[in-house]
Amino acid sequence: MSVAVVTGSAGLIGSEAVRMLTSSGYLVVGFDNDLRSKFFGPEASTRPTLRRLSTDLGASYVHHDVDVRDREAVGAVFRRYGKDIAVIVHAAAQPGHAKWSMGDPIEEFEINATATLGLLEGARKWCPEAVFLFCSTSKVYGDRINGLPMRELATRWEIEAGHEYQNGVTETMSIDGSTHTSLGMSKVAADIMVQEYGLHHGLRTAAFRNCVIAGSAHAASKSHGMLGYIMQVAARRRPYTVLGYGGKQVRDVLHVSDLVRAFTAVIADPHPGAVYNIGGGRYSSCSVLEAIRLAEEISGHEVTLSFDEQTRVGDHIWWIGSNELFQRHYPDWAPEYDVKAMLQEIYDVNDGWRTQA
Repeated sequence: MSVAVVTGSAGLIGSEAVRMLTSSGYLVVGFDNDLRSKFFGPEASTRPTLRRLSTDLGASYVHHDVDVRDREAVGAVFRRYGKDIAVIVHAAAQPGHAKWSMGDPIEEFEINATATLGLLEGARKWCPEAVFLFCSTSKVYGDRINGLPMRELATRWEIEAGHEYQNGVTETMSIDGSTHTSLGMSKVAADIMVQEYGLHHGLRTAAFRNCVIAGSAHAASKSHGMLGYIMQVAARRRPYTVLGYGGKQVRDVLHVSDLVRAFTAVIADPHPGAVYNIGGGRYSSCSVLEAIRLAEEISGHEVTLSFDEQTRVGDHIWWIGSNELFQRHYPDWAPEYDVKAMLQEIYDVNDGWRTQA
């Protein structure tokens, strides 16, 4: 039986990848030790998702409560399964952008970068034919986007009409000369490692630079999981504090199932060393204010807002990525969910929120 290894396997992306891979006939070996609850608090724990995976998938999913920095434990899995490993999805990370991201840059680098190097070396030694998919981030570009010409509209910031990035930022944007925070720095290092192992060591790697990923399985918190947290606030009738830019900062948003469909396309036909900006693009984007208004419409509850003028370090005023390169390689792929559909799904699936209002 072909084996797939998934790190961060009980997180939003990891758990969706686990389900896709088991349904495709793989034995999936997952690593997840619930560091998310350390990063973002107990409400962000991945334990409930892990229980659902174990119940639903049975023997098709083998879980290891292991930190991806533990090279001995991770290496033992690579040695055990060897060339039977056909796919590696590396979704484990410290993804937070707020103060924790600046609190311990050494630990963050170890989680995001050093662990990635260990996984790449494990693949090179034990399963060099495996497809290696890495979840990178738009934060690798730092805040360079903020230096581009923007205009302020009623509910969002927008890039000037006619700009080369009007339809989305491409992979040609420089990562130099901008503010990254330790999150961006560590992900840049990992991103480049993944490229190098594809281009120069011949591994079948691909890095996916996404912005906001959403889905009903997200253990969203105030610090991570924008759509999930906003919908939770609206459903529970809780107040919300908008950080910076008057809530007009823009993100493109991709449903996790759309991302995992992209993984499936690359597994079938990899382009070693490829880097893809991938997200909702123009089809699925919103400002914080626009997401709040949609959540109010869906929940029927008005959200009590307050505004903090202090912006997060390196935060993007506007981010819409271009899917052009990915769709050139995989023309059958396109996002299916828009922002409103994602928020509606999150609300419908998490109906327990309404009883806790």
